[in-house]
Amino acid sequence: MSTEMAQTDAEGIDGVRMTWNNWPRTKVEASKCVIPIAASISPIRSHPDIPTLPYAPLRCKTCSAVLNPFCRVDFAARIWICPFCFQRNHFPHHYSSVSETNVPAELYPNYTTIQYTLSQSPNAPGYDTVQPVYVFLLDTCVIEEELGFAKSALKQAIGLLPENAMVGFVSFGTQVQVHELGFSEMSKVYVFRGNKELSKDQVLDQLGLGSGGGSSMGGRRAGPGFQKQPVQGGYPGSGITRFLLPASECEFTLDSLLDELGTDQWPVPPGNRACRCTGVALSVAAGLLGASSAGTGARIVALVGGPCTEGPGTIVSKDLSDPVRSHKDLDKDAAPYFRKAVQYYEELAKQLVSQGHVLDLFASALDQVGVAEMKVVIERTGGLVVQAESFGHSVFKDSFRRVFEDGEQSLGLSFNGTLEIYCSKDIKIQGVIGPCTSLEKKGPAVASTVVGQGNTTAWKLCSLDKSTCLTVFFDVSASEKSDPSGNVNPQLYIQILTSYQSLDCQTRLRVTTITRRWVDSTVGTEELIQGFDQETAAVVVARLTSHKMEMEEGFDPTRWIDRNLIRVCSKFGDYRKDDPSSFTLNPMFSLYPQFMFNLRRSQFLQVFNNSPDETAYFRMVLNRENITNSVCMIQPSLMSYSFNSLPMPTLLDVASIAADRILLLDSYFSIVIFHGMTIAQWRNMGYQDQPEHQAFAQLLQAPHDDAQMIIHERFPIPRLVVCDQHGSQARFLLAKLNPSATYNNAHEMAAGMDVIFTDDVNLQVFIEHLQKLAVQSS
Repeated sequence: MSTEMAQTDAEGIDGVRMTWNNWPRTKVEASKCVIPIAASISPIRSHPDIPTLPYAPLRCKTCSAVLNPFCRVDFAARIWICPFCFQRNHFPHHYSSVSETNVPAELYPNYTTIQYTLSQSPNAPGYDTVQPVYVFLLDTCVIEEELGFAKSALKQAIGLLPENAMVGFVSFGTQVQVHELGFSEMSKVYVFRGNKELSKDQVLDQLGLGSGGGSSMGGRRAGPGFQKQPVQGGYPGSGITRFLLPASECEFTLDSLLDELGTDQWPVPPGNRACRCTGVALSVAAGLLGASSAGTGARIVALVGGPCTEGPGTIVSKDLSDPVRSHKDLDKDAAPYFRKAVQYYEELAKQLVSQGHVLDLFASALDQVGVAEMKVVIERTGGLVVQAESFGHSVFKDSFRRVFEDGEQSLGLSFNGTLEIYCSKDIKIQGVIGPCTSLEKKGPAVASTVVGQGNTTAWKLCSLDKSTCLTVFFDVSASEKSDPSGNVNPQLYIQILTSYQSLDCQTRLRVTTITRRWVDSTVGTEELIQGFDQETAAVVVARLTSHKMEMEEGFDPTRWIDRNLIRVCSKFGDYRKDDPSSFTLNPMFSLYPQFMFNLRRSQFLQVFNNSPDETAYFRMVLNRENITNSVCMIQPSLMSYSFNSLPMPTLLDVASIAADRILLLDSYFSIVIFHGMTIAQWRNMGYQDQPEHQAFAQLLQAPHDDAQMIIHERFPIPRLVVCDQHGSQARFLLAKLNPSATYNNAHEMAAGMDVIFTDDVNLQVFIEHLQKLAVQSS
């Protein structure tokens, strides 16, 4: 079954999965559930059964919720009753033919998700308002070969863009160069110093785009004296169109400009890092986009090949003997540049969000480039992030191409989204973790406790795509005595409204209305248990733990997860007090302890072997992917291929390694094809090339075919590692396996079995301890 199918089944037409599908009635009971009440929502996931209506939605006059299948309708009086605020609304005149036999699509019981195409706003000025804009930002402080890889990726991308997409180009090294594309006779460049912080207005003034300066004056030309050149008004090279041109018009100019572009010429003294002003370059690009009409979907696509060492946003000094900050430095507050850089990027995030623009970061370097500092801009604007070792690596090249590809492969990039949530009256929203920014829209549904982007019922999504996924945390506010009459509606309702601009520049509104059941958990936990989704719960806890690690000083994630897990097992397990051997878990919970065991060992919590950039990257991807993909990051899947059986899933355990097997590990960020010792020897002897060993050739090929299928569907493109048992790269597999055989207990194991050199506890010991603690009377 392909990942796409699995995900369709689980998330249904609505693209919503919840930790609990039956909700406890009161705040006290909700806190006893231990695992938060949260929903993972994919606002614009594509699904063949979602209808699109060509008119505007009907809204409740009190709370603004949209007409949906859960509304009660009085056809005789032509009135519909809102399930959120119980307001009675009259159908407008154009719904006059509504009857029990002639129901509008919005009321069909199976259309819980529906899409509206809204007309373009009439006040949208000029053609450049609606077209998506891409400003490419290229780091030239790299070696010749790397620059060559980056330039060919850029050329390919520009060829893939829609013809009417507007394109701009900025290169940077020690200084920032904004290239004028509307002047093809000679190359014309505007240069900014890399060590000076610039406001948006200063950027626009220097480019000749300041208020009133756009059409009467050209900007400053790179050349002696920086004279201002008068430009005739109305000449097409005036204003913003000097820097942003439709892809079809500037492809040739850009190609030849890239051919001429060399690496940064500024001399680098021995023992020093190159002088790179990433912060100023991003600020200049953001200023340039600020001059194009607000409300345009626009992206800064940044290709960065090393750390920022100059100007605002600096993450390390130029002296090579100073290492780039590590997790240890951050813990001890010994990273002198970190806080200042994060502050700088927080301001940049505010500017981009207010403009509705996006930062996509492609970091390709062997060392860190500052992803940890830039995380705030990428997450708040909903940008894409890809981390690779080189611009020549397939992880970068294939991921970069996917961003611009059309058709089946397209990511479905959309712009300028807003997300709004309406809830039944006893439900409050604590906040959202994921790629968005709070719009600070207050209302009765805002909870007092905040998780992530909170204090609001609406969020800005500068960019979103088919796989964008957000986690919403809810609070139950009802107390025991909320309804004296006792005739309470057993259903609760949540409506999710997402408006966005698609790549074909249409404004769409997607409305998803879902219902779940209230249950009285004081009587017993059976109904709660039946509505538990253990995969969603594992992912929500992983996102919440990562968030706490960043927000709370001195937070101990392993201890927090362990204590939570013990509480979950005490509350929902079946056992006799103080008798661990009697402990059993309902099948709805049976995988949850195993997910937590793997989460404790995952790259989200164990930062020891990773740089702050890698950790930030892993967490950003975890926060924006759907549940199926996120589960794969926490607990990788392992397939086994052998002569005597079909490919089949096998335990994520060192015991699954065998000399005559091939294993395929999918841990989301990397895919490992691991050949057992015998298989590797036969392959090295070339048996697969002999006609009588056709079956062996097929066995060798099968995992490669399956790996390619996974790679084809995924973004960012995973790294493919092909290795052999006892080979140096076998560590990519061994690090993810349950260490049931370690050097401590090797004498008990079967001869020839692989052992893992670790002091980590294995799953069996972990579960035994868990059972012992869960059944304790105290």
